[in-house]
Amino acid sequence: MKKGMCFLGIILLASCKPYKAKEERLNAISKLEIKHLITDSILSVRALEVNENRVVAATAKGDVYSDIGFQGVLKKEDYWKFTSDSLRNNNFRSLAFQDDKNFTLSIGNPAKLFCNGSLVYFETHDKVFYDAMDFWNAKEGIAIGDPTDGCMSIIITRDGGNTWSKLSCDTLPKTNESEAAFAASDTNIAIVGEHTWVATGGKSSRILYSSDKGYTWEVFDTPIVQGKATTGIYSIDFYDALHGFAIGGDYTKPDENTANKIRTIDGGKTWEIVGADQAPGYRSCVQYVPHGDGNELVVVGFKGIDYSSDGGLNWKHLSDESYYTLRFVNDSLAYAAGKGRISKLTFRE
Repeated sequence: MKKGMCFLGIILLASCKPYKAKEERLNAISKLEIKHLITDSILSVRALEVNENRVVAATAKGDVYSDIGFQGVLKKEDYWKFTSDSLRNNNFRSLAFQDDKNFTLSIGNPAKLFCNGSLVYFETHDKVFYDAMDFWNAKEGIAIGDPTDGCMSIIITRDGGNTWSKLSCDTLPKTNESEAAFAASDTNIAIVGEHTWVATGGKSSRILYSSDKGYTWEVFDTPIVQGKATTGIYSIDFYDALHGFAIGGDYTKPDENTANKIRTIDGGKTWEIVGADQAPGYRSCVQYVPHGDGNELVVVGFKGIDYSSDGGLNWKHLSDESYYTLRFVNDSLAYAAGKGRISKLTFRE
């Protein structure tokens, strides 16, 4: 959806641990240190991935920053910026990487998906707009976008990204009126093993679910705020095959928080509103803290960074720094990106 960038994070296998409240860890994270790695007033990054000791980012101008480094270095020679004629001037909001293959996916018409700078998928349509990308494994990957013909646009590769095929609407749930997705943080897709969840937004905000890596699909309703083109789920994450969290709201009313945070404990079949009528309001990205037993969450948005240690019931505001997207390396180190910056975040008790 034209409101709100293709390299891949680590695919986590389902742990299926019992969901347990940890009230005693409400302040497990109490401090946040931020170190800006790359700053540029014209930089805009919504696609960021961390994997294999690499940090990779793709920008709204078609640049790719890679190997930024886990040491948090500031010198330009410690990372490389890749721009080619094929990538230049593409607005990337989705990225993924597998082994030596880097994938970037543009928004808008035409949609262009590149592998190491070479075009591997091309689609033209007045309504084409891809929002997010992820991979199940080195061979199989998925990208999702706004509907062009009565269902969400979903393209899949089964050969390591060399070729991509769009799923027929005959095999997908039909979209509701004005239902689409948001290209806000490349986190509309959550994958745990073979399980896949896709978050939609707009006048209708639901969860598309596949238990078999995209061969079959079903759809579940959610109670998140919806009903307008700017409302709904902007980001989703799952800790294991049962426990998931989604956040969003209305970016035009970023302080509203009545029904912008929801969670599930049954694999996405049913959802409940949590943290109602308390900050944070609109946020564009949510990520579970690794090894946090499915209780610890961090969210980011253009109005700051927040943390919960009890599954989203209560929240602590950590910073007013503005970011679009976030990825964890471990339970104390993450990287975030947004307008004008890519940063290293260190979380401390």
